[in-house]
Amino acid sequence: MNYLLALIARHGYLLVTGIVFAEAVGLPCPAALALVAGGAAVASGILSPVVWLLALCAMLLGDSVLYLLGRSMGWALLGLLCKVSANPETCILRSAESFYKRGKITLVLAKFIPGVNTMAPPLAGSMKMRPQQFLRLDLAGATLYTSAYFGLGYVFRDFLAAITRGFQTAGRVFEEVLLVVLIAYIVYRVWLYRKHAIYRVVPRVQVEELAHKLASEGRGKMLLVDVRSHGYYDAGSARIKGSIRIEPNNLAEELKTLPKDKDIYLYCT
Repeated sequence: MNYLLALIARHGYLLVTGIVFAEAVGLPCPAALALVAGGAAVASGILSPVVWLLALCAMLLGDSVLYLLGRSMGWALLGLLCKVSANPETCILRSAESFYKRGKITLVLAKFIPGVNTMAPPLAGSMKMRPQQFLRLDLAGATLYTSAYFGLGYVFRDFLAAITRGFQTAGRVFEEVLLVVLIAYIVYRVWLYRKHAIYRVVPRVQVEELAHKLASEGRGKMLLVDVRSHGYYDAGSARIKGSIRIEPNNLAEELKTLPKDKDIYLYCT
């Protein structure tokens, strides 16, 4: 405990700021725990309340980086971020569905939703949301998130200290339990990764090959489907001649309308 307090006292500002920024840009770091620890440190007099402001700025900076990358890279960045997800097949769609159903309020609540927290800023960027609007909504969300966990640590400082003392008393037993839990978590993540590995390889067909099939076989046995998401599709958008449109965020219902006796080719952005 003394070592932990000394570490926080010496590097607390840097640790909290760095962890919050790392999570904001998509790295698997526990920002919530860092904020709770920062709040407890302030309540104990180890750090000053400036650490909360630094954490807020770090979160805004990380979100802004992803927002700008989303504007320039579009869904390529979202696909890259989703590669670290256990189930990349649903990663983008789940984030996009939340964005579309709840509108811009998603940016305010995204930090509390695992999987959506990292995806919301680049998604807003890919949708070309105005920078001023993004900053306003993201500031509200970041303020709510940092204040909630920071306040939790500040208010329950004594409770957290008691838990820490209990862990120290448990000593070796706690270390062994923690090791078992960590190994079980790693095994679980590997199992999920292998289970969904099939979705990491998407069969593709070249445009020339498809055009040749259309010319030689006709459209009787083929169906072209436009699955572009909201940000890249509206009622006035041009589609490939003869294709149909389905909404990717409502696949369960849309799939019921597709014929079962045709080869189906999908195209997106």
